[in-house]
Amino acid sequence: MASVLIVYYSRGGHTAKIAQAIAAHLDAQGHSCDALRIGEFEHIDWEKYDYVAVGACVLYGSYHKSVFEFVTRYQAELAAKPNSFFSVNVVARNPEKRIPENNKYLQKFIELSPWKPNDVKVIAGKVDYPSWRWYDRWMIQLIMKITDGPTDPKAVIDYTDWEDVKLYAEHLLTLKD
Repeated sequence: MASVLIVYYSRGGHTAKIAQAIAAHLDAQGHSCDALRIGEFEHIDWEKYDYVAVGACVLYGSYHKSVFEFVTRYQAELAAKPNSFFSVNVVARNPEKRIPENNKYLQKFIELSPWKPNDVKVIAGKVDYPSWRWYDRWMIQLIMKITDGPTDPKAVIDYTDWEDVKLYAEHLLTLKD
């Protein structure tokens, strides 16, 4: 059985939910999987893992600086294992934006990151206006208005394809160095 490490950054909790779903699916298949949130651990025993995936959400067109700090610090360790990066963003609510080459946020990560993942995945995120701070809600509503997305301040819409998340979890085990 394989041992998988999922390291993620989550701002509102949805990317955490995705990372935990990946881990739970792999665990249910008999594999060992740890999901660690960036900023909430001090040390990683890299030798313990056969595969590694890093996931992060997009807010205002970019990833949190801690994601870039993590991949910069551990780029050698990441590159030494079969690895993947998954980007969680609401623009992927449109199927064509789930294609890595068509997702400007994923492409921006690849361009800016010193770590070049072996594999990439785009996962559609969640709109959750009621849980967001007023200025985040207002800014995202403005962006959504421009991009023909939902703007109702009461809207909670999960665009994540949870079956595809399970398939991605299984896909991780097919990666090679």
